[in-house]
Amino acid sequence: MNTKADLHTHTIVSGHAFSSLQEMAKAASEKRLEILGITEHGPSIPGTCELIYFRNLHVVPRQMYGVRLLLGCEINILDTDGSLDMTDDMMSLLDIRIAGIHGICWKPGTEDKNTEGVIKVMNNPFINIISHPGDGTAKLNFEELVKASKSSGTILEINNHSLSPARTKREKAIPNSLELLRLCKKYEVPVILGSDAHISFQIADYSHLYPLLAQTEFPDELILNYNVPKLLAML
Repeated sequence: MNTKADLHTHTIVSGHAFSSLQEMAKAASEKRLEILGITEHGPSIPGTCELIYFRNLHVVPRQMYGVRLLLGCEINILDTDGSLDMTDDMMSLLDIRIAGIHGICWKPGTEDKNTEGVIKVMNNPFINIISHPGDGTAKLNFEELVKASKSSGTILEINNHSLSPARTKREKAIPNSLELLRLCKKYEVPVILGSDAHISFQIADYSHLYPLLAQTEFPDELILNYNVPKLLAML
């Protein structure tokens, strides 16, 4: 099936990415996407934008080159209490809100405590997606996360960038992603594939994920990138 959406991407505004917003939108159009999410890093990541950037997103057209844009943030989960580095007031200004763990600003605990913290974030009504839960940064109980996804409607991402050969945690990310896919298949929980693109050429690149989808015989109907109406309903 053809992918119609990529909701997890970054521009130069995130500080360590390499394409502008318009370059990303143009590339999405060339790849015939219907929806592109641009989710700059939250304030705890070194080099990212100031919060005033998110306050001014209203000036950006939400249609470019025939692609619908969802503009938001990849917010940082900071600790096992589920603390976030963005306030509710700020999150209310965004089209889309992804939350994820990044080692540079994460205070870990036990597997149970880590899982409790992520589930607390999943139950936050502002949060749409949990980014790269399987990347190996935190020990998590994936079965509990999948159950929480089913009950809360917050979507779990299967992240292509985490499986890149350049990533130091790739050896953990591959079995973790397989486990997540098997559990989502078992419980009939939809997932979102995320490119985590940091340059326009990476948009909608899920090449590291396709072998995992084949290995788990993961059903197309549970991949939200292929079904825009279902994706928008969940968001």
